[in-house]
Amino acid sequence: MNIQINPRAQALKIPGTRQFSNQLIHYPDAVNLTIGQPDFPTPTSVKEAGIRAIEQNLTGYSHNAGLLELRNAVNSFFFDKYGFSYDLQSEIIITNGASEAIDAVFRTILVEGDEVILPAPTYSGYVPVIELCGAKVVYLDTTDTNFQPSAERLANLINERTKAVFFNNPSNPTGVVLTKETMNELVDVIQEKNLFVLTDEIYSENTFSGKHHSFASYEEIREKLFYIHGVSKSHSMTGWRIGFLMGPANVMEHVVKVHAFNTICASLPAQYAAMEALTNAKDTPSEMNLEYVKRRDFVFNRLIEMGLTVEKPNGAFYIFPDIRKYGMHSFEFATKLLQEGGVAVVPGSAFTAYGEGFIRISYAYNMAVLEKGMNRLEEFLLTLSHLNSSSI
Repeated sequence: MNIQINPRAQALKIPGTRQFSNQLIHYPDAVNLTIGQPDFPTPTSVKEAGIRAIEQNLTGYSHNAGLLELRNAVNSFFFDKYGFSYDLQSEIIITNGASEAIDAVFRTILVEGDEVILPAPTYSGYVPVIELCGAKVVYLDTTDTNFQPSAERLANLINERTKAVFFNNPSNPTGVVLTKETMNELVDVIQEKNLFVLTDEIYSENTFSGKHHSFASYEEIREKLFYIHGVSKSHSMTGWRIGFLMGPANVMEHVVKVHAFNTICASLPAQYAAMEALTNAKDTPSEMNLEYVKRRDFVFNRLIEMGLTVEKPNGAFYIFPDIRKYGMHSFEFATKLLQEGGVAVVPGSAFTAYGEGFIRISYAYNMAVLEKGMNRLEEFLLTLSHLNSSSI
């Protein structure tokens, strides 16, 4: 039987993060530093709120946009933290994770031939969603600007086909946080142009020093901005699949239709759990961050001691060391590190070609795992150095 498959679906590849984590079944003794998933349990009161909802038979559908009480909790949380506010009825949608929020926005705004600008290296999940809509990704190279996107380069990339620019702050895979100065310059460019802005700030609560600055706080671009967030990273709720989407009412009235036909609504017990997360458990991220900072400092210092060049991240739970001096493509390096060194990391090429020459290490693991991983990485690098010196 000759079945025709959508060629865009056929062209999809398993994300690089999963390619390496999935290989671990063949290397049971390997140290896994691939996945960006908090190793902390979901807060007890949050789990209890979900259980309570199930016990009270709150297991049906909610409004397509989500529980009004949860939308109110979302709005209050971000107003208290960052000073911006959205209309509960028309500008907030509760989604099945931040990923579904991104998908719903792009399927609403993109048409064939549109272009979307992405600062790169960038999270591997963004590009396929854009391309499935028939749009083209245009990359803004940040590899020579300390992973801070240049406003001048952004301006030079914008043309009549540009529909949107998409930021991720703090960044996956680099852990870099945009500076206020950088954001001001980017907003100046965006303000002048007729394009949408998407900002994925799912890691905002994992900012380790200073204050997180949100693109949603810039009133001058609010009419064209979609703000994406959720509780996956902040409250260790990856499997609960609750995301938040906020944006301009005149477009959100169409986004909610795309969301509704895709998924109807987010899981109701999970919505009640998220409400607890944003109210009575809203200090959980700062408690987790105390441990993340210890882990980050440990991994950063060890990498520096190994002679690797690396930016010290101020957010998320990733670090992105440069491995170009070893003369291998990042996929080859990561494969050898797994097979010979017993450590699983993600090759930088998984985050577009602009990530080539780097590897991503997740430090969302306890110190015992990180110590073992760093010891093995150091041994592996020493072996590479000996091989290189003997071949001269």
